[in-house]
Amino acid sequence: MLAAAIRIILIATSLALDVFAVSIGVGVRGASRAAKVRIGAAFAAAEIMMNCVGAALGVAVGRLIGDAAGYIGFVALLLVGSYMIFESRRDLEDRAPVDVASGLGLFLASLAISLDSLGIGFSILYIGVPLVISLLVIGAVSIVATTLGLALGRALGARVGDAAELLGGVLLALTGAAFIVLKALHAG
Repeated sequence: MLAAAIRIILIATSLALDVFAVSIGVGVRGASRAAKVRIGAAFAAAEIMMNCVGAALGVAVGRLIGDAAGYIGFVALLLVGSYMIFESRRDLEDRAPVDVASGLGLFLASLAISLDSLGIGFSILYIGVPLVISLLVIGAVSIVATTLGLALGRALGARVGDAAELLGGVLLALTGAAFIVLKALHAG
């Protein structure tokens, strides 16, 4: 049972790395307490839901879609970050900043970071930990990673001032690109 517990903690931590990185990018721009709660809840719910969807789809479909799902999510992060960079370079009167703290932006960010959980969900039933416990651990680790990322991002944002949106976009784009490379090298 100890080995299974270690496995679910490692899985939850690996899934939370992209949540942490994205949260840093979001935190750079600053977020209200209510936005932080929404982001944490949305990211954790997305991770849990994608694991459930993956578990429901099963092993056969997982082999077909699993790897592609992670790439799709990471490309989405790269695109959201690139869009934030583009928007940060436009004149202040002309731009509408990407709001990943609510609405469509939050939905897309949650979806993008949780697509890797789809692949994990295909095998989550076979790690030796009851599904409910696995999902609770994944959700808790995701919330902690989001909270830490937002706090670190806010500290960075306070130091960079007006360039916060640009920095947030760069961080998101680099995160997406790094995860694509790591996945391609089978290191992530």
